[in-house]
Amino acid sequence: MSDLKADTQRIRECSRALQRIYDAFTSRANPAEDYTAAELGNQQVVDAFQEFADNWKIHRQDLAERIRTLGTITWEAAKSYDEIDTKLADALRGQDAKAKNGGGGPR
Repeated sequence: MSDLKADTQRIRECSRALQRIYDAFTSRANPAEDYTAAELGNQQVVDAFQEFADNWKIHRQDLAERIRTLGTITWEAAKSYDEIDTKLADALRGQDAKAKNGGGGPR
C-alpha cells in the first residue's frame, strides 16, 4: 500500500486562488499606461513608461495563461484523486463483502 495522501480540499482551494489571480491579471488595466509628459515631466520618462507598459502587457498575458493552466491542473488533480479514492474504497468494500460471504479471493 502506498502512503500517498492528498488533501483534495486544499488542492481545490489552491485552484480557486489561482483563478482569482488569473481574473485579476486579465481584468485590470496596466498601471503604466496613458501618462503624458505633462504628468511625468519628461518625454523620456513617458517613453520608458510606455515601454514598460508594452512589455508588461505581453508578459502579463503569458503569466496569466500559465496561472490559468496551473489552476486547471490542480482542479483536475483533486478531481482525479477523489475519483481514484472512491473507486479504491468501492473495490475494498466489495472484497470485504465477498470475504464475509465466504467467497474469499485466491489462496
